[in-house]
Amino acid sequence: MKILKSYAEVEPRVLPVAGAGVTGRVLLGKADGAVNFCMRLIEVSPGASIPPHSHPWEHEQFVVSGTGSILKDGAPVDFGPGSVLFIAPGEEHHIRNTGSEPLRIVCLVPPFAPEL
Repeated sequence: MKILKSYAEVEPRVLPVAGAGVTGRVLLGKADGAVNFCMRLIEVSPGASIPPHSHPWEHEQFVVSGTGSILKDGAPVDFGPGSVLFIAPGEEHHIRNTGSEPLRIVCLVPPFAPEL
């Protein structure tokens, strides 16, 4: 069993696909013995965004706090705390923080995906 910890104890790193204003924290991953998923916390600063991109793996995401929009079929769809997002393998996605506070999203990816 993993000892419980606060997400704040995990050092944030710049999310490679996004750049300034977007960080990620590996909450549970290979170093913790996780073999089926990697659990990440993605934080998007107010006004920042994750540019359009795609991956050959799916993402399951839960919005913890903040507000944002994601492109679906080329049109922005707003979301907020408690929203659940599913991004299919190969699907282009683009997330933007539309609010005045950090957007925090718990994101699960499969073990073959880069942890960050």
